[in-house]
Amino acid sequence: MSESHTESDTGTGEPTRPLPLDGVVVLDLGQIYQGPYAGLLLAYSGARVIKVEHPRGEALRGHSHGLPFAMLNSSKETVSLDLKSPGGRELFIELANGADAVLCNFAPGVPERLGIDAETLWQTNPKLVFAQASGYGLDGPDAQRTAMDVTVQAHMGVMSINGFADRPPVKSGATFIDFLGGTHLYGAVVTALFEAQRTGRGRLVSTSMAEATYYTLTTSLQAWQLHGVTGRMGNRNAAMSVSPSNVYPCSDGHIALIAAMNSHWRAVLEVIGRADLLDDERLRSNAGRCEHMDEVDDLVSRWTSEHTRAEAAAAFGAAGVPVAEVREVTDVVHDEHMIERGFLQWTELDGLGEIPLAHSPLHWHGSDKRELEPFRPVGADNEAVYGEFCGLDGDDLAALRTERII
Repeated sequence: MSESHTESDTGTGEPTRPLPLDGVVVLDLGQIYQGPYAGLLLAYSGARVIKVEHPRGEALRGHSHGLPFAMLNSSKETVSLDLKSPGGRELFIELANGADAVLCNFAPGVPERLGIDAETLWQTNPKLVFAQASGYGLDGPDAQRTAMDVTVQAHMGVMSINGFADRPPVKSGATFIDFLGGTHLYGAVVTALFEAQRTGRGRLVSTSMAEATYYTLTTSLQAWQLHGVTGRMGNRNAAMSVSPSNVYPCSDGHIALIAAMNSHWRAVLEVIGRADLLDDERLRSNAGRCEHMDEVDDLVSRWTSEHTRAEAAAAFGAAGVPVAEVREVTDVVHDEHMIERGFLQWTELDGLGEIPLAHSPLHWHGSDKRELEPFRPVGADNEAVYGEFCGLDGDDLAALRTERII
């Protein structure tokens, strides 16, 4: 690990602590969403993250929509390198000698074919952590299956429980599996770094999108355990074991509400003016409400449909009922709460205009947030990084460019 930054004074008389991963150097070989998100979390936790990508740029950079790349690759340095060339492989090994961790989401076997796998890198840097995310894991019958968010949703049963019973399966609108994979990859890197600091030995760690997804099925697994089957329940509880739990119509949209406890149900009745049902034996318990779910949903819907979503959410929220307006994406990117907390930061970028960039969902109390630095062009840090890690000068870099290694 490189030399740590010194503590700075915030002006309040209280020195701020360095971020937890200050001094850690990470080589980020991530592509698209999963790998780069892990690198982003590491960067915002204080690590020096160097994105290593093909001279043409990684796949996401080349897409016509620039916001996803900008979101996931801010606050990273970037170097270009053709890992398929012998010279590129040698340069990467030199970079890895000065790093604490390498992360990638290559398919199983790719690092070995490129000659940059953990065993190879440990020959000169035995403390290195090598973290690899994949679709289905590095071994097993499905290891070589091509994986994308939507195909893992299908394979892991997510699509079978998403949507309505009388309609075909539906994927999640959010690409949550890629980001589950990235989050687990971040956790694997940090855990292995902790071990390497204690023992002086690096480790190969891996995560899979499929296994990270399994735990999201918990409620549906409850239904499977109880009834032997699962199904598409629309917006109701996946195990049909909580009522009310649904999306309810308002005069200008919808709200999502769940009465997870009996106290929530009593509060719902007070809000909708049906306190007369507080002693209704059929509805006093959650089990009873589930038996009469259509009646319960109708009670709530009749009241909500006469109010705006803001009015309904405010009334139920004030009563302590878990509730939220169903908002559009345009509402979310202008969310005052997340902007006030510094999570969403509207930033002007060349070619993209003003866009919302997000900081890390991890908050390190006692430390200043790392400044959000917009993503950089391909190879923008070649001179600085290759000079520092590999001792290369301008003539060396010019030669590498001629050979198309960088």
